[in-house]
Amino acid sequence: MRLVRLFACTLGALSVLAPAAQAVVSTGAYGNTARFDRLTGQQTESGLVFLGWDQGRTWGSKYDFFLNRLGERPHIALHPEGRGRALTPSAIALGKGDAHLIGLAQAIAESGKPVIIRPLGEMNNSKNPYCAFTPSGGRRGAAYSTRWYRKAFQRIFILMHGGTAQAMTARLRALRLPGVRTDLPAVPAPQMTVVWNPLAVGVPNVPGNHFLAYYAGGRYVDAYGNNYYNTGGGYAFFKTEELYRAFPRKPFMFPEWGLSVDDPGYIQAFATFVRRHPRVRFIGFFNGPAGGAYDIGTKPRSRAAYRRFVVPLTR
Repeated sequence: MRLVRLFACTLGALSVLAPAAQAVVSTGAYGNTARFDRLTGQQTESGLVFLGWDQGRTWGSKYDFFLNRLGERPHIALHPEGRGRALTPSAIALGKGDAHLIGLAQAIAESGKPVIIRPLGEMNNSKNPYCAFTPSGGRRGAAYSTRWYRKAFQRIFILMHGGTAQAMTARLRALRLPGVRTDLPAVPAPQMTVVWNPLAVGVPNVPGNHFLAYYAGGRYVDAYGNNYYNTGGGYAFFKTEELYRAFPRKPFMFPEWGLSVDDPGYIQAFATFVRRHPRVRFIGFFNGPAGGAYDIGTKPRSRAAYRRFVVPLTR
């Protein structure tokens, strides 16, 4: 949707199952989840935090602070900015940010909780500093290329799932990336779920900024999905359909969805898409602060539609 500033917030849980018949969809809400549950009748399972680089290790609250407060299945979105600096995709790929990844992986393993990791989401959105393109459609620079993005994502995937230093180094060197010296607890999926989260349509929508250009490969993605909002214009799900069909063996999700207008038709259409697509395993409603632009509490018709059409998918 847009570059999200570094702050703690709540969203939803993910329960990654092998693609099969439609099962109960895991769900959550951004904002005050207790309030959201009262408004909608939903039973929110977990929360989300957007972590800047080294947040939790050298600045801000410690990793445990977030892991202890984000419910049964914490959802962590990783952003490369922090304390006045930002790592490029090439820097992450070459191991310049490994201390953060190692510290976070260790903290997650010690928590014993199943966790979603969503690194560098909406990478084909030029509002994010790790997108390969500027808003005008120009190339941002070699360190931001889609090639370096893929390698950065692959490195994050390997370190998050852990293992011995020797085993991780072997995988990294096969990708022509530097190895590591620290053993990490091995945390397989779905206990650790690494989510690749492009937009179905690149911003800007120019050649080279299609989601396929950023795909790290099936061996380095546990689940994937699209963020989709109704901000006052029309809505259609045909581009989401294209993304859904692109990787038919992977669980699908909507890490963020929501609306800034009171439009029950959009809520019903969204629920219909989820019901008809059995690989959808998670939907996270972007509710925001009370009284804010996306607060469903200020949208009575949409709130009624949510209770009628969305909540039954989650039980």
